[in-house]
Amino acid sequence: MTLSELFNHNEFVSRHIGIDDADAAAMLAELGLKTRAELVDQTLPADIRFNQKLALPDALSEIESLAKLRAISKKNVINKSFIGLGYHPTRLPTVILRNVLENPGWYTAYTPYQAEIAQGRLEALLNFQQMIIDLTGLDVANASMLDEATAAAEAMAMARRVSKSKSNQFFVDSRVLPQTLDVIKTRAAHFGFELVLGHPEEAGNADYFGAIFQYPGEAGDLIDLTPHIAAAKARGAVSIVAADIMAMVLLKSPAEMGAEIAVGLSQRFGVPMGFGGPHAAYFAFKDEMKRSAPGRIIGVSVDAKGRPALRMALQTREQHIRREKANSNICTSQVLLANIAGFYAVYHGAAGVTRIAERIHRLAALFAHAMKSAGFMLASHCFFDTVQVELGAKVDKVYSDALAAGYNLRKADGSVLGVSFHEQATEEDLIKLIELFTGTAPNLQALDESVRDDAYLAGLRRESAILTHPVFNTHHSEHEMLRYLKKLENKDLALNHSMISLGSCTMKLNATSEMLPITWREFAEIHPFAPREQTAGYLEMIEGLAEQLKAITGFDAISMQPNSGAQGEYAGLLAIRRYHDSRGDTQRDICLIPRSAHGTNPATAQMMGMKVVVVDCDDAGNIDVADLKAKTEEHAQDLAALMLTYPSTHGVFEEAVREICELVHSHGGQVYMDGANLNAQVGLCRPADIGADVSHMNLHKTFCIPHGGGGPGMGPIGLKAHLAPFMANHVVASVPGAQPGEGAVSAAPFGSASILPIPWMYITMMGADGMREATEAALLNANYVATKLSGHYPVLYTGKNGRVAHECIIDLRPLKAASGITEVDIAKRLMDYGFHAPTMSFPVPGTLMIEPTESESKVELDRFIAAMIAIREEVAKVEQGIWPAEDNPLKNAPHVQADVIGEWAHPYSREEAVFPLPYVAENKFWPSVNRIDDVYGDRHLVCSCPSVDAYL
Repeated sequence: MTLSELFNHNEFVSRHIGIDDADAAAMLAELGLKTRAELVDQTLPADIRFNQKLALPDALSEIESLAKLRAISKKNVINKSFIGLGYHPTRLPTVILRNVLENPGWYTAYTPYQAEIAQGRLEALLNFQQMIIDLTGLDVANASMLDEATAAAEAMAMARRVSKSKSNQFFVDSRVLPQTLDVIKTRAAHFGFELVLGHPEEAGNADYFGAIFQYPGEAGDLIDLTPHIAAAKARGAVSIVAADIMAMVLLKSPAEMGAEIAVGLSQRFGVPMGFGGPHAAYFAFKDEMKRSAPGRIIGVSVDAKGRPALRMALQTREQHIRREKANSNICTSQVLLANIAGFYAVYHGAAGVTRIAERIHRLAALFAHAMKSAGFMLASHCFFDTVQVELGAKVDKVYSDALAAGYNLRKADGSVLGVSFHEQATEEDLIKLIELFTGTAPNLQALDESVRDDAYLAGLRRESAILTHPVFNTHHSEHEMLRYLKKLENKDLALNHSMISLGSCTMKLNATSEMLPITWREFAEIHPFAPREQTAGYLEMIEGLAEQLKAITGFDAISMQPNSGAQGEYAGLLAIRRYHDSRGDTQRDICLIPRSAHGTNPATAQMMGMKVVVVDCDDAGNIDVADLKAKTEEHAQDLAALMLTYPSTHGVFEEAVREICELVHSHGGQVYMDGANLNAQVGLCRPADIGADVSHMNLHKTFCIPHGGGGPGMGPIGLKAHLAPFMANHVVASVPGAQPGEGAVSAAPFGSASILPIPWMYITMMGADGMREATEAALLNANYVATKLSGHYPVLYTGKNGRVAHECIIDLRPLKAASGITEVDIAKRLMDYGFHAPTMSFPVPGTLMIEPTESESKVELDRFIAAMIAIREEVAKVEQGIWPAEDNPLKNAPHVQADVIGEWAHPYSREEAVFPLPYVAENKFWPSVNRIDDVYGDRHLVCSCPSVDAYL
């Protein structure tokens, strides 16, 4: 072997792809084929094939890739950040770092749609909700949103839904964070809302449907909002407060001031700044608003034995049900980050977080006192953590001296510098900052003795208790916390246990080498608004990833700002709207959406002020081209866009896709391609070549960012050159290549930038050939599963050659008709076999959509196939009357350990219930609850931590 072969630079490709050459040969033989090239030829239309090698470098090994990225990261400068503006250095307890953030048992789990095998993260999210309820004083909190700015925009939309005011105006406190205002402006423009900016005392001067206030204000100023909220509410406005989570530990809650909705960011509770994300925003509201709220709410229900059990309540997949009438297009949240923030509160408890908040405020108070003593003017004499100082002609020198000393301060208007204290700030930092401003180091002990505790809190000190539930008062030692985290982890099925074959969700390997860089200080400890000269490493990595994505998709530009797939949809349609408006085509507001589309598509279109027109599908699941042609002609003058998923939501490469795109273009419309199924395209075809003008890319699907139990995600968009000028910019930190004045869609300029090293590493380690091989393996795995199961279940849709793309849909409706066994029964029964169910009842009710991904081995695929065949045989026993229709292992699934200990009165054995196949006993996963009663949970909504007595 040559030296190059011995070093094996592309070794990661075989680590990522689960099947080897021998497996592939055996699987192809099952399909009646000899090569993967034959399968590709039978699956993809010839006219869309990308018959070239991707313009990507050759693969690097894991060690080489890590070294290359480490060198890039070292170009970032880690100054001590005192910038504030909603982002602050914090300390993630190492027990949470190691056992949650760095633990695949937490980060590889899927959204908890199958609640019986997600009780651990559901409990963690319930803790988060309880924490937010305590701090805000409101009745209900959801399980997190994407960031503070988008949460504020969602609150504005919710205010419009629930307000009885006839006004179309929305009041915005002029003290809101600039990035929040930026996103609110973007969202309001296409909702048709008129924004009115003013000081809080002006909120009652006119009729508004809603009003948002910042607490504390953007400059750190602290005022009692009670009279201003009351004045706005008296005239019909729904009151919203955007509140700092750490400040609320010490301050009067938003509810106590009269707020009906509260939003904010939980980043300060242990989540690194990460150049802007991911971070979990919180969203709390009054009980009567719960059915109008966006996002997900975790609720307490009961299982089949009457024991408490947790589930997603009310909002579960509501986009698929309500579509353009959905409350929001957001179909995910920041679960992993919400869990971390909740665990931070669990570990520290009320006393711990209060001590941290008191320390932060004390540092700010001592700094302010020193500034006043030195003769400087302060922007406000009431604050929590941020002090703004009027420096006059000294401002530039103090700012530059601080930079040289390793401190980042905020340059506010004119001659004002802002200093925001935080959890990582020390006594030494305080002394140094005072010296930088005054020229003299203080006597800290004398300074400390001279300042009264509450001198700067404006009489707003909190009197209500927080974090009183036992969960926040039990796990304060590391041993107890470690065991609590492990107990919760053991309740959840994640990719570290078995395959999660969810269709359209692409649960592929999240490789360790991809994950390592996200906790490097050079990426984790950078403020999103740090001086650009300090972020050269981040910008180089982001630009490198953008070039990789351009090569893969064929687009001319990439916007990294959208921090979820739904945000990517929104950003893509926004670019289309801006493009049409720039040409004077303001009337173009019709969005064509196939009947099979993901529910976020119509929800996004209505958020953009578009009218949804549904396009029919034919019996094979493809877009009905005749119907599309009729509707493009009917709406030719006002056609804005077609939203197209490719391969289709039915898991098929539609043969007419080029014709479809050309048809839309010929009538003046643009083609938006939903990138949910990009995993079937990489290296074989490219969205831009097919005819898409813009497409989002789910980096948490195709490009290996973990799902994190329901988030984080990233949904950057690729744009053709004519749409590129209309990508989102940012008011605080401009985005390279974006036009001035184009509003933001997310709070940070590059979205959740700290997880972008994951796809960078993935693509770098795979190289051009590896990326194509992965796609071919994904097609092979899906077609192997479809072929092996087709003798037992009908495969609903295939292409003209009988092939599926990277996923397949099996039809369970005939079984239900014959036996009464439903798709829900089969989904729950799969838990007894150690598997998470495939996607249930989407896009077709009564079906399962299976996507095995390229990273699963043949051994794992065969285990899953064996489970599905065994379940079909169980259904046959019900059909034949061997097992009663209402007392069989499918209807009673899942079975928990307690079920097999006591008396047994079922017509099937204990072994059949819990060890249905030999492999199950080797690695048994025990669901922690029996089947959950969803109806009970919605009728008796409880979304806060129940008392301990409830579990006795």
